[in-house]
Amino acid sequence: MKTLFPLFAVITLIVLVVAGVQYANMQFLFGVIIPYLAVATFVAGLIYRVMKWASSPVPFRIPTTCGQELSLPWIKQDKLESPSGTLGVIGRMALEVLLFRSLFRNIKLDMREGPRIAYGSDKWLWLSGLAFHWSFLIILIRHFRLFAIQLPYPIHVIESLDSFLQIGVPMLYITDVVILAAVTYLFIRRITNPLVRYISLPADYFPLFLILAVAGSGVLMRYFTKVDVVGVKQLTMGLISFRPVVPQGIGIIFYIHLFLISVLFAYFPFSKLVHMAGVFLSPTRNMANNNRMVRHVNPWDYPVHVHTYEEYENDFREKMKSVGIPVEKE
Repeated sequence: MKTLFPLFAVITLIVLVVAGVQYANMQFLFGVIIPYLAVATFVAGLIYRVMKWASSPVPFRIPTTCGQELSLPWIKQDKLESPSGTLGVIGRMALEVLLFRSLFRNIKLDMREGPRIAYGSDKWLWLSGLAFHWSFLIILIRHFRLFAIQLPYPIHVIESLDSFLQIGVPMLYITDVVILAAVTYLFIRRITNPLVRYISLPADYFPLFLILAVAGSGVLMRYFTKVDVVGVKQLTMGLISFRPVVPQGIGIIFYIHLFLISVLFAYFPFSKLVHMAGVFLSPTRNMANNNRMVRHVNPWDYPVHVHTYEEYENDFREKMKSVGIPVEKE
């Protein structure tokens, strides 16, 4: 049920678009109103989550480190794993965000006969996660061409590198294949690994199915089921200029793709996917390990009245004397 319910939810979304566009002629709703609402929800939700995280108290300096900190002059410091300054924190965050450094060191644990515990490498998870995120980013950047009158040169360079194999007409984008393979692997790993399957929830499967449907509909639209590209460009330029128009004959597959993207955008701030922004506000990553050099004062601390022993004795002196407890003042 943890997998069937999210799958049924994504299929229901697709059926909803088909029924609304194909039979109810609700092209304006699915082509204009829902995308606007989705973007507004994405922006407002992301701002809310970031502001909520930023206002959360961090009373202690709690960086997570796994390297030698700065200490004696003859002991070599690990400046990336245990940074003592701002530059080290920036380098550590860059490696974390761009290359998933902590996930690269991830290991898997197995119980063997004996019983005994065996540790092993789990680089496939790191590779699939890295491939998925970078492919998603490149695909997102490539789609910016739909919102510009002339193709920007950086996007042209990215498209050229993405299709340098020059396979087929239209040319095959490498990221289209990579993102489908990466999401498929992440799903298979989640259902075949007993430990991961046990802790997985429907909220973990729904984004996988949704992203897989978004990528799959995009691949179908580009390589198999053709759409009116001129009409799509007219629609996207109308959306970005706030003068929306809905051309006729674009194709149902485009509305499915657009609606699934809208659902993904609206769902993003309220799901685990929002870790994209949360990683920058993680106190275990964005703090320097300089507890011995700089005193960290809790900015959320407030004065608390401490009940001293003298006050305690003044309150209970007679009772203490009556039971034989010595007191400092008679």
